[in-house]
Order: sequence, then structure tokens, then C-alpha cells
Amino acid sequence: MTEAVPNLAQAATAQPSLARMVLHRFFKHRLAGAAILVLVILILFSVFAYLSPYSPTEQDPANSYERPSAQHWFGSDELGRDIFTRILYGGRVSLAVGLLSTVLSIGLGVLVGALSGYFGGWLDTLLMRVTDAFLTFPTIFVLIILGAFLREQPIPWLKNSVLVVILIIAAMSWMWPARLVRSLFLVLREREFINATRALGGGHTRIILLHILPNCIGPILVSATLQMALAIITESGLSYLGFGVQPPTPTWGSILATAQTKVFSAPWLAFYPGLMIFITVMAINYIGDGLRDAFDPYVIHTGG
Repeated sequence: MTEAVPNLAQAATAQPSLARMVLHRFFKHRLAGAAILVLVILILFSVFAYLSPYSPTEQDPANSYERPSAQHWFGSDELGRDIFTRILYGGRVSLAVGLLSTVLSIGLGVLVGALSGYFGGWLDTLLMRVTDAFLTFPTIFVLIILGAFLREQPIPWLKNSVLVVILIIAAMSWMWPARLVRSLFLVLREREFINATRALGGGHTRIILLHILPNCIGPILVSATLQMALAIITESGLSYLGFGVQPPTPTWGSILATAQTKVFSAPWLAFYPGLMIFITVMAINYIGDGLRDAFDPYVIHTGG
């Protein structure tokens, strides 16, 4: 009997931590592991875009519409600018917009959903009616109107078109995370361990931050990947229409816009930026699939 306690302690410490189990389950999803690698490569290429011998904005009309070659890997556009270089710099914008707008929208959505789901009552009714109101807005038209309105304001930092796009995408995409988090909080707030924490004198802030929110991390991360992919597509669509990030800053959407009249005579103008959007969004979606499987409670507790 005296050896039972040490043996139990050793067995407990030998059990893999939850974080290790989640990582193990994630990387067992081969497509998710490959997607992480692809996304890291895209980020590195974008970060080190300045190593390109070409400028993303410098014009060279004498070499306009050059086909892909050893000199211009992805060809050149109507102003002789190197498409490969512009795609690298455009990746900075698209990935930054996707990441930062997702952080803002998820942060706001988690705040609204947590308060609504935990406290309930009149606060829940008020916050959910506001959420429903935002969901009724036609997103693309609101994005266009908000973008035009914000750029006209006499505030210097709003003149930065990238920041404007980040803000308006975040403002129109927090509602679904809010509903998700609210539904999770409605279930978890009635669990026995939460009631026990209340009985022991745990305050609202402690219960929300230390006991309920950690149990929502998996669904929130999966939602974040979907939000990021959608944000990149939205930014590309706005830039394609001319209401997103403004020239001369290159984005994948604005590069696509220049190809409208040259789809058949200069197909590389549309193919390469479209391919980058497709690869990036697919990689993020596969990462979301991997996270969903990794945080699945049945898979974790049974060992798969």
C-alpha cells in the first residue's frame, strides 16, 4: 500500500498533457500539417519580398505584357511591373488584413457572446438583437459604403486604406463568433464544476476567464480560421471592385482587376493572383479542419 501513491503519481505525470495531445491529433491530420507548411512559406515569401530585384510600383512600359520567363517569372502587367514581385507584396496586405481583421472580429465576438451567454436576461436580449440587426445588413454594400465614408473623415490614421479595410471587415464579421460563443456559454454555465466554483465564492470574471472560456478555445480557433479565409476573400473582392486597398499598394484583388480585359491575351495576369488566393484560402481551411479534429473531445479522450 505504501508504494501505491508513488506509482499513481508516476502514472499521472506520465500521461501526456492536453496541449501535447492536441498537437499530436492536429499533425496526424496530414493535410493540416501540409497546410501549415504552405502558409509558413507564403508568409516568409511575403516578409522577404524586398529581396526581389524589382519594385512593386516602378513602371517599365517598354516591357509591358511580357510572358512568364526567366526574367519575369510570372510575367509583367500593362505598365511593365513584375507580377511575381507585386504578388509577394500583395501577400503582405492580404495576409495582414486576414489576420488582423480576424483578431478584431473574434475578440469582439467573444466579448459579446460571453457576456450574452453568461449573464442572460435583458443583457442577452439586447446584445442578440444588436447582433441580429448587423446580420440583416447586405455585407458587400455596407463594406463599400463604410470604406468610402471612413476615408473621407479628417482623421490621419483613417487615410491608411489598409487599416480602413481591416476595420470595416472586422465590423461586419463579428456576429457569427458572437453567436457561437453565446451558445457555448449557455451550456457550460450550468455545468456542475461552474456551480461548484460559484459555491466556493468564485466571481463572475474568474469563472468566465478561467473556467468557461478555456473550454471554448477549440471552437473559437476553428471559427477564427473560417473568419480569416473569408476576410482574405472579402478583401480581394473589394480590391477587385476598386473599393478596397487603394493603388499604388498592390493586392491580389487589385492585380486581378487589371486582368479583366486581358484574360485571353495575357492570362497570367489573372491566373497567378487567383492561384495565390486559392492556395491561401485552402491552406487556412485545412488548418481549420485539423484544429476541429484536434480539439474533438471524443478523439482526445479515447485516443482516436
